[in-house]
Amino acid sequence: MQSRRSFLKTSAAAAVGPLIVPSGVLGANAPSNRITLGIIGCGRQEVNVNTRQFLDSPDAHILALCDVDSWRAEQNREQIEARYAEERDANGYNGCGVYEDYRDILERDDIDAVMISTPDHWHVPMGIHAVQAGKHACIEKPISLSIKQGRMLADAAREAGVVTRNDSEFRSLRPMWKTVELVRNGYIGELEHMISHVPAEPESVGWPDPMPVPDELNYALWLGPAPGAPYTEHRVHPLEDLRGRPGWMRVSDYCEGMISNWGAHLNDIAQWGNNADDTGPVSVEGTGEFSEGLWDTLVDFKLHYEYANGVTLEYEMNRSPSIEFQGSEGWIRATFGDTHPEASDPAILEQEPGPDELDLSDTMGDKEDFLHAIKTGGETLQPAEVGHRTLTVCQIGLIAVRLGRKLEWDPETETFPGDDEANTMLDIAVRGDWL
Repeated sequence: MQSRRSFLKTSAAAAVGPLIVPSGVLGANAPSNRITLGIIGCGRQEVNVNTRQFLDSPDAHILALCDVDSWRAEQNREQIEARYAEERDANGYNGCGVYEDYRDILERDDIDAVMISTPDHWHVPMGIHAVQAGKHACIEKPISLSIKQGRMLADAAREAGVVTRNDSEFRSLRPMWKTVELVRNGYIGELEHMISHVPAEPESVGWPDPMPVPDELNYALWLGPAPGAPYTEHRVHPLEDLRGRPGWMRVSDYCEGMISNWGAHLNDIAQWGNNADDTGPVSVEGTGEFSEGLWDTLVDFKLHYEYANGVTLEYEMNRSPSIEFQGSEGWIRATFGDTHPEASDPAILEQEPGPDELDLSDTMGDKEDFLHAIKTGGETLQPAEVGHRTLTVCQIGLIAVRLGRKLEWDPETETFPGDDEANTMLDIAVRGDWL
């Protein structure tokens, strides 16, 4: 542990300043100077979505992967090496390195960037270690489990000068960015109110009996910074299954549940449409109901937010995932899965941006946005700072539900002014020296 930390601290000094990737700086083993990637976490999102997108990109080359579940790591290795089989002889490809500990990937000099697709409780420690090691980092949403830890990650990324992206694909979906474009350009008049909906959460499983830890799982490393707890499959993920929804997504030690899981998607579009990427609401109040047992996250909630510009946001659970913007002259709504937004007047949807208006027509896919920013030395559409600000909307709502009262929020200091009780909930305890 100490030797690895010493490496990270040493590499942090070398990482200060923009890490633009000109010709010759990319990993030496990358065919055609592609950006070399290390995959951290090989669960269902990574294997079924993220890895496939990187494999399809001419700008990316996956050299290493890591997972604490050896079966999952092997599935991803086979997927990657099958795609790159034709390059083995032509470009000297030596296969994909497989590791159990993510820090082994960070120590490789030939890795330019990492994709972090682990359970949420690992996002901040891994993200901070990655950027301090000089690696560009694409980090699955939600970006953190607490406001203070999210701030630590965003600040570390800025200080390191690397490219980051909070990996929500919603800004890359045409119905979402088109809706934001129309709202920001005033085609529904002055924005007044927003409504975001997220889906329902599965029912509780009670308190399952402890189980023997499977041979293929390093459970101690899976827990990492989270509190110690007996193993049960319902706490972690389905064995030898890359399709089933993992139980950790309903356990508050590892995830904040649907309020942040889907909220990181829909409230991100709300923040974007309200031109609030670098700020947030000034108050929140609402109610909610928590599940009981091992799965202890919210199973229902309804929240009301106010912004300094007078715009309000209603955020509700148990509805189809959507975001609606209401203005002085009409409304527009984007629903996940639909190919086009809806509007109070269909003519609104036909409007195209003028020469001095926001034009989002060149929006890239989420992985291409990340790779393009690395190649050009630019910034992604959703860097760590933006991901943190979006998740803060969800997290202050969760705190308001837990306390059962209205809270005032200062998005500049990221505190609840004069509210000591609420401010004690800005962070969570971390087991061990992970941060």
